Amino acid sequence: MLVDSRSDYQALNIVTQDVYDSALLEPAKILENSVEFNADGSLRIDPPFYAQVMLESRAGNRKYFHVEEVLPRVLSLAGSSGKQIGGRTLLGMQGLPRPENLADNEGMPVFYNTMYRNDEVRMVALWRDLHYDGLHRQVVILVGESMDMRLRTQQQAWREGLFRDGRMLFLAILLVWLSVLWALRPLNELRREIKSRDVDNLMPLDDSHVPPEVVPLVKAVNHHIDLYRQVLDRQARFLADASHQLRTPLAIMRTQAQYAKREPDIDRMRETLAAIIRQLGQTSRLTEQLLSLAHASRNVASPHAKVDLNALAREVVLLYLPLAREKHQDLGWVAGGETDHEQDGAHVWVLGSDAEIHESISNLVHNAINHAGDGSTITVSAGIDGNDAWVSVCDNGVGLDPSLRESVFIRFDRGGTARKANRGSGSGLGLAIALAYAQRNRGTILLKDGDATADGGVGLCAVLMLPKHSA
Repeated sequence: MLVDSRSDYQALNIVTQDVYDSALLEPAKILENSVEFNADGSLRIDPPFYAQVMLESRAGNRKYFHVEEVLPRVLSLAGSSGKQIGGRTLLGMQGLPRPENLADNEGMPVFYNTMYRNDEVRMVALWRDLHYDGLHRQVVILVGESMDMRLRTQQQAWREGLFRDGRMLFLAILLVWLSVLWALRPLNELRREIKSRDVDNLMPLDDSHVPPEVVPLVKAVNHHIDLYRQVLDRQARFLADASHQLRTPLAIMRTQAQYAKREPDIDRMRETLAAIIRQLGQTSRLTEQLLSLAHASRNVASPHAKVDLNALAREVVLLYLPLAREKHQDLGWVAGGETDHEQDGAHVWVLGSDAEIHESISNLVHNAINHAGDGSTITVSAGIDGNDAWVSVCDNGVGLDPSLRESVFIRFDRGGTARKANRGSGSGLGLAIALAYAQRNRGTILLKDGDATADGGVGLCAVLMLPKHSA
């Protein structure tokens, strides 16, 4: 609008200038046509009365005029310098400034601004050749007026235009403001609805009364609410399952303690206390697993560094050897990795969290020890397959039906009947924890057939897959 106002102002100045210049040219033309020859060949000027009225000065509009015969005559006045010619005054005021150059054609006006008696004036200059009975005369007509009137007219028009544009701008702003208020009414109602909700109200927002442009935003908010509700539901289920899992061993230990309190036989009392100690160990393991699962479910990223899966797998095998020997199991480790000399033939590098990957492998090994059964063989190995690095924990135990291999990653799920019969101290959290830590390091866990058993079956093989790190 400012650009338009400036353009309007410039256009108005041009129109005002043209109108006033046309009015200024009219008396100059009348004076030009009033110059005639006398009988003796001299020039005279006899302007009509209405021309005299037009040349009268008024308040704020002073008029100036001058008619002179050019002496000495020049060959041609076309394009002549106005300051280099002189002559005899026929009519008007002395000393009116001439233009820099006269027009190239007779009768054509030249408009210019100048100063006369400390007054800024607008002037027009004409020249004419007169011929009579072999005589040749040249005249120059100058007519001017003060700039006060036209400047006041321009300023008045500018003020009126500015007021008009300001009024239109105010109305436009008012209409835009009202339109925005009207358009935002549904959003304000939506805001009031959200602020008035209870803290536990996770129902989706109603998008039927909001502008179409805002519907995607409301749907995105609803999607976030749904995800948050799912997180809360998972947490509620986790707490309920954890409470149930802890309640059972605590009830057993309470019963055993009451039995030991009433038992007079020292040997039987010691057996009961030993059972309580075993139950405490299982409960302690369950509590540690619950804490690990809570840690693995966090969204806080752990620092990543280069990790050698071969070294981690060997470390975990050494850690769980005593537990495997208690169950008469053969727990072993097979080295793998790059075979070239640069990799020293014994490294499987990945980029991740050392502690989290260690916890994932530990849960896979502990799960195998817990469910493979007494006397089974468990083999831990690491290697590289294309762009993937892997750690496998394979056994020749009771195995797991393929239809149950997805469900065992659910918290507190212990698999089929055969595994439940051999679960030992298992709580159903090991594979869930292992998968959660694998996913935090951009990996996953696959379950497939393990080693062959003596009765013709197959055990279970859990494979941790992670992106290989290229040094």
